[in-house]
Amino acid sequence: MDRFAPILPRQLDIGPTAQPALAPLANPASAAAEPSDPAAAQYRAKATEAAVKFESFFIGDMLHRMRTSTEALKDDDRKDSINRDMLDMADNLVADQMAGQRAFGVADAILRQLLPPAAPVAPHLPGSPMPLAPATKSGTNI
Repeated sequence: MDRFAPILPRQLDIGPTAQPALAPLANPASAAAEPSDPAAAQYRAKATEAAVKFESFFIGDMLHRMRTSTEALKDDDRKDSINRDMLDMADNLVADQMAGQRAFGVADAILRQLLPPAAPVAPHLPGSPMPLAPATKSGTNI
């Protein structure tokens, strides 16, 4: 199995993974245009996929280094490489699942740098007037 090949959800079904929703775009005009703009949606999907794959690689490399360091501490009598390939594959599967759940937050940090920030929401203070809804095309606020 190729170390960098993605594991499809139908190949490994451990259970449902909850992925947090991404923040909306900062510009309200572009946020309204987001569903109709396939380029922005495609960029967001590719950036998310790449960030999750990088987090998977990062976690897999960390698990591999931890296993290598524990192998170095073993006695010469107990060192064997019989199951090393299976353990590497298991580490990669665990890394893929953890990255899918965004357990370490590496993908989220990458996405914060690649995608536009969320629009700040002004808090509504008690006693202050509510903001008006934007006018419709006919000019009425119904």
